[in-house]
Amino acid sequence: MVVATASYEAREFGIHSGLPLRAAFRGCPDAVFLPSDPAAYEEASNQVMATLRGFPAVAEVYGWDEAFLGVRTEDPHMFAVAVRAAVLDETGLSSSVGIGDTKQRAKLATGFAKPAGIYRLTEDNWVTVMAERPTEALWGIGRRTAAKLSDAGIVTVAQLAAAGSADLAERFGPAMGPWDRQLALGGDDTAVVDVPWVPRSRSRETTFAQDLTDRSEIDAQVVMLAQELMDEVSTNGRRVARVAVKVRFSSFFTRTRIMTLPAPTPAAGDVERAALALLDRFEITRPVRLLGVRVEFEPVISHAG
Repeated sequence: MVVATASYEAREFGIHSGLPLRAAFRGCPDAVFLPSDPAAYEEASNQVMATLRGFPAVAEVYGWDEAFLGVRTEDPHMFAVAVRAAVLDETGLSSSVGIGDTKQRAKLATGFAKPAGIYRLTEDNWVTVMAERPTEALWGIGRRTAAKLSDAGIVTVAQLAAAGSADLAERFGPAMGPWDRQLALGGDDTAVVDVPWVPRSRSRETTFAQDLTDRSEIDAQVVMLAQELMDEVSTNGRRVARVAVKVRFSSFFTRTRIMTLPAPTPAAGDVERAALALLDRFEITRPVRLLGVRVEFEPVISHAG
């Protein structure tokens, strides 16, 4: 079992997501450890989003715990203060607000605002704040892309912003190359849109206190993870289109196998059978430290006429 997330107070003791619970307890024996409760998180999320929709702004929900608010105001800081106060009054939850003139800048500003603060990142201070940061600091550039950029001699946001679009397109593709550079410039002016957020996938995984070696036990754990996942999603009527199984061995060597189902299904039994079939694709010759199952949903298609 590992830590899913940690409060800022706990992080001061070295506790972070992915840390084994035993290690977290040793680092902070006085910490409060809570089990995962997706239903409670979803209820709290709905309350927060309802509060945000009460403002004279376009609200774009981006996940359980984040949203964009599109608003034109002469005093963005006071608007942010009002948002934080309303969320606290209505839900008892603290929040962080990032102010930006693009989605990229607003998203990154929120990171600087944590915990429970307000930060403004716009064209005026973008270079001062971001220029010398690594490319991975940008929203939309992960470790793999950052590594590829580094291989090309591009390490900082400033270097990426100064790179030629043609060179980036040739090296990283006609769409992604120039887009990565646009991120380094602060992102584009994509509008905030009022559309419901619908999760595209759900996953569960567990790290074992003692590595598993018995195949029947490994099978049982995968089935249990699949059942728990389907219990979570069965009430919303979503159908599963793809199933993935993740295996991490005692050497920390990790692999994921993915299967597209013959047809989207809401049936837990279909997902369990697919997960076991995926497990057969692994060469399990070493002890297993972690198992995970992910389901990817059939796309939700809507039409307004």
